[in-house]
Amino acid sequence: MSQRKQNQQYANPDDRSDNVEKLQEMVQNTIQNLEAAHDTMQFSEGEAKQQIIDKNKRREESINAMRNEIKDEARHQQDQRK
Repeated sequence: MSQRKQNQQYANPDDRSDNVEKLQEMVQNTIQNLEAAHDTMQFSEGEAKQQIIDKNKRREESINAMRNEIKDEARHQQDQRK
């Protein structure tokens, strides 16, 4: 048996039971980082300020993606209970 097949044989099953909680925590952390960066931006100028603006835009996009994933995971958990 190849090493890869052995590893697959012993791989942990997909445990999605706490994904919603983990994602919610990630959203909260990202919001806190966004807010802290916004506060820092008030004291920044030029390129540094633009970098913060750009990063916060990416953070907002990530928050939206994580919220969509939370909805998907919640649906998955609900479907598993049926």
